[in-house]
Amino acid sequence: MTAPNSTGPSATIVAAAPTDLPPGQVRLAGKVYMTNARGGLDPVETVKATDQLMDEVVRKVVGFAGPLSDQIARFKQHTFDDVDRYVELLAQDFGAKVGGKKGNIQLLSYDGLMKVQIAVADNVVFGPELQIAKQLFDECVTEWSADSHAHIRALISRAFNTDKAGLVNRAELLSLTRVEIDDERWNRAVDAIREAQRVIGSKRYMRVYTRPHGDAPWTPIVLDVAGAK
Repeated sequence: MTAPNSTGPSATIVAAAPTDLPPGQVRLAGKVYMTNARGGLDPVETVKATDQLMDEVVRKVVGFAGPLSDQIARFKQHTFDDVDRYVELLAQDFGAKVGGKKGNIQLLSYDGLMKVQIAVADNVVFGPELQIAKQLFDECVTEWSADSHAHIRALISRAFNTDKAGLVNRAELLSLTRVEIDDERWNRAVDAIREAQRVIGSKRYMRVYTRPHGDAPWTPIVLDVAGAK
């Protein structure tokens, strides 16, 4: 088997005993190479020292990040399993059956200084009925005078103004359903919004808190890299 050399002739890969080469470097036919982004092999002496150092830093970070991610995933699953078993035990004491995905529960340590919260959030999308709602809202706004219902106009504009991901603002849309206006078209638009909602799945979330004493505010234990101090 031969490996192309990006700066010279191909080299034959030969079996070699384990070496103390840094990760990312290989020895072929007595020479040391680094694989470049195109899949070729560059002699290590032709790679800038800063690029070698960057490669070393990246490999070190990723080397720690992978196992840590796996550990967090195991911790998360173990936590859900422990909470689920507790809820099932509690249900048995009351002669009840527990079915479906468990969530929206809060557990406290006996001293009240530690707390675990499990919540379930639905993944909601909006169907084609949303476009009908938009048309009906537009009809209402068109007939209103410029100064009439100015705050409602702003609500409609925010609700149907998609974000960077192309998604409508669900919270703003639902706020429209709570506005009472004596207009038949408005009420049909509100019904269309409600009909448009579809739950396509759900996800469980876990939050862990501690506090030094009972009167102190809760401090979250950060489990994500972006929010860690």
